[in-house]
Amino acid sequence: MNARPAKSTPRPPLVFDVLIVGSGLAGLSAALLLAPTKKVAVITKRAVMEGSSGWAQGGIAAVWNKDDSFEAHIQDTQIAGAGLCDPDATRFVVENAPKAIAWLQTMGVPFSQEDGQLHLTREGGHSARRIVHVTDATGAAVQSTLIDAVKKTPNISLFEQHTLVDLITTDKLGQADKRCVGLYALDSETDEVITFEAPQTILATGGAGKVYLYTTNPDTATGDGIAAAWRAGCRVQNMEFIQFHPTALYHPHAKSFLISEAVRGEGGRLLLPDGTRFMQNHDARLELAPRDVVARAIDFEMKKGGFDCVYLDISHQPKTFLLEHFPNIYARCLELGIDIAKQPIPVVPSAHFTCGGVLSDLHGRTDIPGLYAIGETACSGLHGANRLASNSLVECMVFAQATTTDIAQASTQPIGTLPVWDESRVGDADEAVVISHNWDELRRFMWDYVGIVRTNKRLERAAHRIELLKGEIQEFYANFHVTRDLLELRNLVLVADLIVRSAQARHESRGLHFSRDYPDLLPEALPTIMGPQR
Repeated sequence: MNARPAKSTPRPPLVFDVLIVGSGLAGLSAALLLAPTKKVAVITKRAVMEGSSGWAQGGIAAVWNKDDSFEAHIQDTQIAGAGLCDPDATRFVVENAPKAIAWLQTMGVPFSQEDGQLHLTREGGHSARRIVHVTDATGAAVQSTLIDAVKKTPNISLFEQHTLVDLITTDKLGQADKRCVGLYALDSETDEVITFEAPQTILATGGAGKVYLYTTNPDTATGDGIAAAWRAGCRVQNMEFIQFHPTALYHPHAKSFLISEAVRGEGGRLLLPDGTRFMQNHDARLELAPRDVVARAIDFEMKKGGFDCVYLDISHQPKTFLLEHFPNIYARCLELGIDIAKQPIPVVPSAHFTCGGVLSDLHGRTDIPGLYAIGETACSGLHGANRLASNSLVECMVFAQATTTDIAQASTQPIGTLPVWDESRVGDADEAVVISHNWDELRRFMWDYVGIVRTNKRLERAAHRIELLKGEIQEFYANFHVTRDLLELRNLVLVADLIVRSAQARHESRGLHFSRDYPDLLPEALPTIMGPQR
């Protein structure tokens, strides 16, 4: 192994007031809210538009109609969350949701209108029409609007192609008090690990859908913020609750293209291959049941009948209606030879949303002073055991506002000199196949053993394989120059471990966690909280 020579003049730390890791709705909202008074760095491991927020089709849930109420939205959220939603977090998000929508309007997001008013659609689990949207591409419209604003804001520096390696905390620097003072990030273009310094850091890296073989998430969803926070000493909560979206497009040439919840909200019907409806056999709410119910129903019918997929039929709606409400879904399906105005859409469940994450409070604060977590990276308590449709984007915005308010009021302490990254004792890997093989193995056994329906035996098998992979990956990390693929794999295997251990700790079936060995609900709904071993 040939060690890389130490750099004669290491690059000094880049100094900011606030570091934001992630460029989705949570991260960009926080950056724009902080920019008037803070020097902000937005660090994102690929292009700024490549996160999950831009993929969101459905919309943003908020009480906007006089016939609706905060109490109804709270109740719908709690019902979907199977009794595990934190009451304070739920009320906080619901009551602040309209203000968040109004802020997006001032930013110029072109929400769909009808008769001069915001058009509201309905999705599974909601008792009223309260989904504000931009046709069927809400996330993309919101993201493009905020990205344009970020690029025009002088106080925001955007670092694309920079992958989070680890957080820097003062206890590792020999100081008695522990706080977060910066991070290391790999610049993929220069192949150099950069030191970033700031008294406040916000983790907004999204979820961990890529831990599964089939996911609606983009390639960036590798649990980076969750893993880094855990390694730094933060607790995580409810990691067993992975939401599987019931209706991802099933097609060999479609990479987990999502068929929005709104298709069922506008009358879409789920069918067996012979055209028979089946949701009446599983839930009285039929296709408008919460996602976990619909996903398990589809999984059951596919396994019972030996089907590769089921079908979602919206062809009874006029073509003009479909083009108006679902132009992107219509166009993508047509590219693949499926005319949704004439034929049903083949669909399967797919890993979609990480309901658990870094334990955070109503200000986005984690266990470590100076470190915040918002969006899908965090577990605020809002989603409980199952996220209600379209509650995620509004959570991003509400907690971006809460976190930036807290940062504006926070006092800062001198940091001192941060050490630069030392790679003088590592070499270049000569067998990158180890990374690709372990990545594939991990995602396959997580899909097989830790999916929609779980058993003790399946979880034990997954845990055993994870321990083997952790050893291999850590040896690789310790001895070779870091790459983005290696960093993502290191994070994914840690997140997989947290998911499995949390699932093993829950001896009941609740929300998204369904165990054949523990099919009943326990009398009390309690969160699963795990902390790093000291």
